This record gives sequence, C-alpha cells and structure tokens, in this order.
Amino acid sequence: MRWPITLFILLMGISLSGQHFSNRKIKRILKKIPAFEQAHIALSVEALNISKPKAFYQGGYYMTPASNVKLLTFLAAIQNFDSLPSLYFKKKDSIMHFKATGYPLLFHPFYPDPELALFFDQKYYWKYHAPKSRLHAHGQGWSWDDYRYYYAAENSPFPIYGNTTQVFVTSNRTRMKPDFLEKNITLDTLGPKLYRERSKNSFYLNPQSLEQNDTLYHPFITSDSLFIEILNGHTKYPIKLVQDSISNWNLLYSSQKKLLYKGLLQDSDNGIAEALLTMISQKTFGEMNIQKTIDTLKTKWNSWLPDPIEWVDGSGVSRYNMITPRTLIAVLKKIHHKVGLETIKDYFAKNNTSGTLTDTDYQLTKVYAKTGTLRHNHNLSGYWISSKGKIYVFSIMVNHFTQPTSEIRKGITQLLKQFQKKLN
Repeated sequence: MRWPITLFILLMGISLSGQHFSNRKIKRILKKIPAFEQAHIALSVEALNISKPKAFYQGGYYMTPASNVKLLTFLAAIQNFDSLPSLYFKKKDSIMHFKATGYPLLFHPFYPDPELALFFDQKYYWKYHAPKSRLHAHGQGWSWDDYRYYYAAENSPFPIYGNTTQVFVTSNRTRMKPDFLEKNITLDTLGPKLYRERSKNSFYLNPQSLEQNDTLYHPFITSDSLFIEILNGHTKYPIKLVQDSISNWNLLYSSQKKLLYKGLLQDSDNGIAEALLTMISQKTFGEMNIQKTIDTLKTKWNSWLPDPIEWVDGSGVSRYNMITPRTLIAVLKKIHHKVGLETIKDYFAKNNTSGTLTDTDYQLTKVYAKTGTLRHNHNLSGYWISSKGKIYVFSIMVNHFTQPTSEIRKGITQLLKQFQKKLN
C-alpha cells in the first residue's frame, strides 16, 4: 500500500504546486488556432515574484522581436535617467552656446516640447557645437527602401521636426513643415501623393491627390548644416556651426518624460527609441555611438540575462535582432522592479484603451503590453492582472507566419485568454 499512497501524495503535490500548462497542453491549444499553422511559436508566462514558469513553450528559442526591442531601450533609459536632458547650453556675453544631447522632441509633429521651443525664442546670437557622433542615419539590418516612411526617419544628433517633413493643405494652399524645404518641392501630377529622391532632399508632390486637412509625412536627409538652416527659421538671430570646445555645460531638462515614454511604448515611435540610446551614449561616453552603448548595456546586464541577446538598434526595425521569450520576461521584471505597477499602467499600452492595443483584434482584459511587428513577425509581451489581483508577466512571440497579422493578433488573444482563465 505504500506505493499508491506515495503516488497519491506526489500527484496532489503536483496539483497544488501551481496551475501550470504542460508542453502537451500548450501544443493542443496551439493546434486549435489556425493562424499559427506553420508559424514558429515561442512563449513564457510567469507570476511576477516567482521565477518558475506557469507556461513555457520553446521559451529559450531565439525569435525576431521587432518592437519588443523597445522594452530593452526603455529599461536602459529608466536606469540611466531620472530626468531627461534635452539640451546642453552656456551663455557667454550676448552669445548662447548649445550642444545636442540626442533629445528628439524639438518641434516634433506628435510629441512637441514647448519649453525647448521657447528656449530658442530668446534674443541671443547662437553657436551650435556639433557633438562627437558616430551615428548612422539608419540602423544595421533596416530595409533599404524604408527611407520613404515616417517609421524610418533618420537618426541624428539633434532631431528637429522628428526629422520628417509634413505636407498639408490649408485654404487651398499646399504647405510644408519645416517651410525651409518648400523650395525643394516639384509638382508631379502623375506620381504618388508625396515622395523623395533617395539620395537628396528633392520632394515630388501630386497636388491632385491631396484633400483639405490631409497631412503627409516623409523623412528628410539630415545634416548639421540642414539642422541649422531649419532652426534659423525660429531664432531671432543667426546660428553659427562651430567645433571649438566648451567645458562645464549647463543642462536643460525636459518636462515631457511621460509624453516621450508614451510615444515609445504606446505608439512605438522608432525615432524616440533610437534617440534614447543616443542620449544614453552621450551621457555615458561624451559621444553618440549606439553600438558602443548596446555593447556596454549587454555587458552590464549579463549577470541576470537568461540568454545572450542579439541587439543592434533601439527600435527593433532591424531583422538582425534576436531574443528569447524568457529574456523578455526578465526584462519586464526589471522594469517593474524599477518603476512599479502604477507607472507601467501609465506608460504601457492598455487593452482596448491606448496605443497599439486599441486594435479590435485584441480583446483582452487588464493587460499592459508592448507589441512588436515586422512583416511575417508579431509579438506581444507585458503584464496582466488576474481577477484576484495577481500580476503575471508574459511574452508570446509568433514568427515566420503567412497569415494576415490581424489573424495572429486574434490567435494571441485566444492563447492568452486560455492562460488567464486558469491562472486567476
């Protein structure tokens, strides 16, 4: 009789040790989701304060994270900044010297910083000190033809207008912001609405395709000289580009931290993501070098990362990035430890309410998460709060699918609801 009793106790122990999903059960659930057929799936689900997974399926497999990389960028930012530095400045006589920190919100079309804009409304002569920079306009592994789209605006030491033109119609007149570039527009009634030559800031506009209140966005090619020309349109006195050094800079800090982080996590703005790594680099090394920054962060985080990460940009646009779900779980837990649940609720997209989770394909409850999408890849990683108030951390990654992304979102919803139903 001893063996059956032992077996009974063992089975009871397994039953009470935590409601978990075996690989066999997860496979059965996945087979009932047609959109996942032939796709690569990897996932991990853990209670916030317990390291043992509640559900784990190929969670150690490397996947293409897309914008889930922004979770790494966010963690790096909150570890490096209590307040976000928007500008170096120093006044000498009638001259205001200034230098970039990498901060991206000057005259931004979606996330403007009025205080930074007002700074340049002062009556000074201006000298812009170009920072030491090893930035590339686009990251490694970005698609060569993405230059046409807002999400691939160039990275630069001092972004202005989000490094993007805006073309719009007012009172039957076509306008462009920044207006300095209006002279570069050629009308083309046979072409698309708006496009730019790849190698120069020559824009072509089809005015017949525009309607009242239309606004079109197209990145421009950046340079220090163009930055000065555009900013000159806002200052009362001219700006001169200089290379001479100044020590003991003063710092102007941003009051738009919440707006910036919401842009990063809710709207998944790539320009903000790249700028944050640039800002960390400037603060840490006195130069703008994203690769050096990433390498330093990987070394710093090595002691707690479950798996090494392949990480090349701040936004996740690159297909060279690779990460495992269990590593994203570790990152999410670090974020929670640093900022707490209330800040997560404030910054992250919320189910059916804000950011990329307002998509009707996601019918979720009490979820705060980050999506990540590239063609044939879609992921969702974040937090959910159970009906009993317990916090769970999850990462569901679906790569190399051929179904419409809308079907993948519905499939992730179906899968997550299965976990939520049992892990309450």
